[in-house]
Amino acid sequence: MNILFAVIFIFTLNLPFGYWRANIKKFSLQWALAIHIPVPFVVAIRFITHIGFEFYTYPILVAAFFTGQFLGAKIYSRRKENSSKYLSSCMVMDLIRGGIN
Repeated sequence: MNILFAVIFIFTLNLPFGYWRANIKKFSLQWALAIHIPVPFVVAIRFITHIGFEFYTYPILVAAFFTGQFLGAKIYSRRKENSSKYLSSCMVMDLIRGGIN
């Protein structure tokens, strides 16, 4: 049950970071930050949920991490092609300002 909570948390945490990453120049400082800022939270959730650093948890949590990043980028791309409004790099503010499409 703890690993399920960790997967959901990590996936959800990475959605806005993937959204941010999709709107900036590849291999820039912001791009690297969009990928690496969530990492300390992943480590913290491992300690909080007591799942530790067992080998079997790595593929599951890495998949959740990159799936969140990928889907966040897809959300940005889909919103950009379906909307004439200006999109920022902040998923939360874009959703508040423009609603969910």
